[in-house]
Amino acid sequence: MLATAVAVVSVLVGGLLAAVALTGHVFGAWISPESLTPGLIGAAMLGTAPGLFAVARARAWHEARTLVHPQAVVLVGLFTVSLLNAGHLYIARGGSIIPVLFSLGWLFVLGVLCVCALIALAWQHFTPAQPLGPRVAPLPGWSKPALAVLGSAWLGIGTGLLARPGFWADFVPWSVNRPDAQALGVWALALGIGVLGALAEDDLGRTGSALIALPGTAVTMTVVLVFRAAAVDWSSGPALCLVAMIAGLLLAGASGRVLLTKSAPQSRH
Repeated sequence: MLATAVAVVSVLVGGLLAAVALTGHVFGAWISPESLTPGLIGAAMLGTAPGLFAVARARAWHEARTLVHPQAVVLVGLFTVSLLNAGHLYIARGGSIIPVLFSLGWLFVLGVLCVCALIALAWQHFTPAQPLGPRVAPLPGWSKPALAVLGSAWLGIGTGLLARPGFWADFVPWSVNRPDAQALGVWALALGIGVLGALAEDDLGRTGSALIALPGTAVTMTVVLVFRAAAVDWSSGPALCLVAMIAGLLLAGASGRVLLTKSAPQSRH
């Protein structure tokens, strides 16, 4: 139920942020110097929504945790970043009624979902574990080093943007302020946890929802980057790294879906 609720919110809010960003206008819970950052946050929300809807079909916790844990990181992280940078929020700065109300709703909805996510995770982890059963579709050996590099890259960049936004913000190839950098860091951290979590599970059958979310996120982020390409310094190293990391998400998710589909008939024999 929680994953479905977050998915619905992600479609509505993420779709709004991404759509406004495509027009070149800045809209979000806080004041941003460039529309690309709220657009990418919205794109990530929109891209992960199909995977969150798929969590409802999971029959056991181990089939959902590779996406539920990153989801909790996003909810808690964005809520914390919003509180730490409360002075940047429209509700504190003032302005026209629409962004002020959006800022207020952002805080309220994030706060409620954050509390619900923590309660759900605590309940799940205190519940006696059930036997997992054998792995039906282990990850191929050739994929593990690539997944380790991809997950570590997203995890490292996310940690840097969260812990030292003043320093790491200079490596973002477009204009960002402190809350922008930390919000992007939350999403990068969650993506890294998701990829490394899938690597730890070592079973495509346990990562079905994540395999939907990864390529979805890559596609929606690519659309926003293409439409707002003029805002990005494409000649910089960080821009090339970002392209490679987004392509890595797409390849990881798409190849995982193909391998999972091929392994399904074999697992029934």
